[in-house]
Amino acid sequence: MKIRPIEKTDYTGLISMFNEFATFQKMPDKMINSVEQMTEESDYLKGFVVENDSGGLIGYATYFYAYFTWIGKSLYMDDLYVRPDYRRKGLGQKLIDSVINKAKADKCKKVRWQVSKWNQNAIDFYKSIGAKVDSVESNCDYWLMKI
Repeated sequence: MKIRPIEKTDYTGLISMFNEFATFQKMPDKMINSVEQMTEESDYLKGFVVENDSGGLIGYATYFYAYFTWIGKSLYMDDLYVRPDYRRKGLGQKLIDSVINKAKADKCKKVRWQVSKWNQNAIDFYKSIGAKVDSVESNCDYWLMKI
């Protein structure tokens, strides 16, 4: 298994996994991204993919930089997803380690991400690596487009 930065040639495979992840999150209707949109917005798409031995994509982690007023420069991990047949093989750990190492290399103060309250497996995993999982804040989205 190989972990590497996302490349434009990955977009079709990523869209497939984005759809899988949206379905896993019980929100398939919220996934409106496309290869064309990713191409137009490629400057903003940062992350890592996992390839299997035959070069197929089996997981990804995406991130972006954020500035939190209380602490400064940080990295926000938007998604972490590994296809079901490849879970529990340490790939999620390797992906999140890649994100954390990127944040350290770029002198970020922290890495932040979300986890669904119903996803106990993910919560347990994140706690096991030392993340603090709280229930203090909720998402607020103000859509600038119709969904």
